[in-house]
Amino acid sequence: MTRTIEQVIARGGMMALDRALSLDHLAQAWPEVLAEAGERSPKVMATPERFHVERGVAVVPVRGVLTASSVILEKYFGWTTYRGLEETCDTLAADDSVQDVILDVNSGGGMVLGLKGAANALSRLAQSKPVHALVDTVGASAAYWLASQAGDISMTAGAVVGSIGVGVSSYAYVQPGGSGVQLFEFTSTHARAKWPDPSTEEGRAEIQRDLDATEAEFHDAVSSARGMSRDELTAILSVTDDPRDGGAVFGPADAMARSLADRMETRAEFFTRLIGAAPTQPRSKSRASLARARVALATSQM
Repeated sequence: MTRTIEQVIARGGMMALDRALSLDHLAQAWPEVLAEAGERSPKVMATPERFHVERGVAVVPVRGVLTASSVILEKYFGWTTYRGLEETCDTLAADDSVQDVILDVNSGGGMVLGLKGAANALSRLAQSKPVHALVDTVGASAAYWLASQAGDISMTAGAVVGSIGVGVSSYAYVQPGGSGVQLFEFTSTHARAKWPDPSTEEGRAEIQRDLDATEAEFHDAVSSARGMSRDELTAILSVTDDPRDGGAVFGPADAMARSLADRMETRAEFFTRLIGAAPTQPRSKSRASLARARVALATSQM
C-alpha cells in the first residue's frame, strides 16, 4: 500500500507545520514506496542543489516539507533538510568569496526535530555576514522560524508568513485491534512521559507541556531576531485581544504592521536590489571550492 508523505513524517512527532498550506506536499506519495512497488518513480535529483552563488551572493532555497535529515525527500524533490541547511551555513560562513546570503523561502514548515539547530546555524551565519530572506510565497511555521533569523524579511505580493506555533497528532487505543487482539502498552516505572496517553488527563497534560516548551523556544527565537519581547510577540500574533489566539498567517501589509516582515517587493526587485540583476541560471559551487571552504572551516575551529 502506497503511503503519503504525511503518513510517514507528520504523524506522531511534533510538527511546526501549517497543514493547510502544505496539503499538496503532504499528499504526495513517499518516493521509496513508489520505487519498491515497481511504479514509475519520481525523477531523482543527481546532486540536490543546496545553494548557488551569483555575484558574491549565495542563494539558499528553503523548500517543501522540512525534515531533520531525509535524504530521500532532498534527493527526489529537492526539499530542504535541517542538516543540509546547517552544513550550508557552515560552508558559507567559511567562504570569503560570499559577501551576502539570501534565503529563498517557499515552505509551510515541517518537523520540529532538528529545527533549532538549523535556526541557530542561520543566526550564527547572520553574525558573520548579512542574511536576507525573501518569502515567495509561503513562509509558515518552521519556515518562518528560519526566515526570522535573517536580518530582514521581504515578501512578494500575495505571500503569507506566520503560523507561529507547534502541534502534534497523537492516538490512543479505544477498542481491540483489527486482528481481534487487545493491544496494551506499558512503560517503565519512571517513564510515564515516554508514551503519553491522550485519552487521559495526565497524558494530555504531558503532551501540552512539551508543546508549550517548544512554543516558548519558537517565540524566543523569533522575538529576539525581530527585536521585541516575547510578550510583545504573543500580543501581535493574536487575532484578538487574547494572546492565546495566535497561530494565524498574514499577508504582506498585515505582516509588516505586526513587525513580522520589513517590505513588500517583487521577486525581480528583490534580486536586483541585492545582486544588481535578476539571477541567471543557477550555478553551483564547484566541488573543489566547497572542499576549500570546508577545510577553512575545520582549520578555524582547531
